[in-house]
Amino acid sequence: MAEGIEAEPGVLEERVLVAETPARAQGRRVPLLSKFAYGVGSIAYGIKDQGFKYFLLLFYAQVVGLDARLVSLAILIALIADAFSDPIVGYWSDNLRSKWGRRHPFMYAAAIPIVVTYYFLWVPPEGLSQTQLFWYVVLLSILIRTIITFYETPGAALAAELTQDYNERSSLLGWRYYFGWSGGNIMTVVSFSLIFPVFATASIDNGQFNPDAYRVYALIACAIIFCSIMVSALGTHRHIKDLPKAPPKRHLTLGVIFREIGETFKTRSFAALFIASLLGYIASGLGAGLAFYFSTFFWGFSPQQIGMITAGVFLSALIGAPIAAIASRTMGKKRGAIIIGLIAFIGSPLPIFLRLIGVMPENGDPILFPLIFAAVTIDVALIICYQILAASMIADLVEEAELRTHRRSEGLFFAAATFMRKWGEGFGIVVAGFVISTVGLATGAQQGQVPDVTLFDLGVTYIPIYLGLYLAMIGCITFYKLDKTEHEENLRRLDERKIAQPAE
Repeated sequence: MAEGIEAEPGVLEERVLVAETPARAQGRRVPLLSKFAYGVGSIAYGIKDQGFKYFLLLFYAQVVGLDARLVSLAILIALIADAFSDPIVGYWSDNLRSKWGRRHPFMYAAAIPIVVTYYFLWVPPEGLSQTQLFWYVVLLSILIRTIITFYETPGAALAAELTQDYNERSSLLGWRYYFGWSGGNIMTVVSFSLIFPVFATASIDNGQFNPDAYRVYALIACAIIFCSIMVSALGTHRHIKDLPKAPPKRHLTLGVIFREIGETFKTRSFAALFIASLLGYIASGLGAGLAFYFSTFFWGFSPQQIGMITAGVFLSALIGAPIAAIASRTMGKKRGAIIIGLIAFIGSPLPIFLRLIGVMPENGDPILFPLIFAAVTIDVALIICYQILAASMIADLVEEAELRTHRRSEGLFFAAATFMRKWGEGFGIVVAGFVISTVGLATGAQQGQVPDVTLFDLGVTYIPIYLGLYLAMIGCITFYKLDKTEHEENLRRLDERKIAQPAE
């Protein structure tokens, strides 16, 4: 745990739990280069996220030949490990005392381990049985998800430390989500546009189903992940001296740690946002896990066309990030998230529904691809906007919690955010795996080999699950109560407390 923590066991004096927060951080504008470095850092998580969401199930079920249910079960086991690692890493980074501050030691330390483990996920040994492959995926999934927590949680937590301004946080997180989506999307576009076409052979018409293609994917992805982490850590390093410091040394037991974690999260707004985000990310993971199944089998697109649709995410990120900043200023974060979320999540399965009722053009029709491209690009832009607003709402809970607990807990809150995202999207992929098995889409099936009735069942099964999750998410988020006025009142009360606090 955090270095050098000593005090009387079980005694939590308010006086020693107040973290140092520079007053100028409240309205501070973050320099452009620092925003860039902070944003670039999310490319690492974005690539890992895109890999797990879009490629993992398809790769192991259709390319390697592992039963889709076993792939889903492996991911589910890794999710259970997340429930323990995420809050511990968040709490640890809130309390770490080092010359490099609370966050940066974790960021630097994670760079090489994440690269090594992510590479070997896509290069499984040959000749493994189903059971051996299953445990191989389990082990590497746990390692990757745990190591990425050591980087992403402290790195993302910087948003609540670099500024406390209500709207500036939305702007800063806009950079994070822009690079997370567009940067993470790089590998998907490169794969479908460059890698997969090269690996098409006489025996494997579609390079998407050639295992050798994924070795090249892994090498390029790992190089970008490493550069992303180092640019972010080095680019924000100069701010360490201005960031809040860890609490004074004190004795921590497991009982104290988990009691403080519970105290930090004990609010209606956090519970509402936590449940809403979990539901939203489960739906997102379900959609992502089936995205290439729909593109490849349902719509019949070529790898190049799928690459073009995926490239549309770059445009989506350019649209979504500024819309979030505008919505934060004009509507407030909660209202903006509800309105934008409803439009995005009802519109997402619309093309599939229209195909089921016979309205969409048939596969191969020249108008089909532009329609799907436009629909996906607009919808993803709105989803990005929603996610930025939700993340900014989490950042605003930091000061609300500090008023109650006398502790700065950015790491804990962003550990919760990381957990929601990893667990929700991971569980969504689990659901996707069982949907594939339920509708009878055969393991190893390639494009053109899936019966129409199976594809119809896929759409009929997917739509109600997806919409039900997102509508439940919108219902939960209505219980979030913190707005701009209350946030600024929290900052004012914290200022008064710091002024009244006697000098040590």
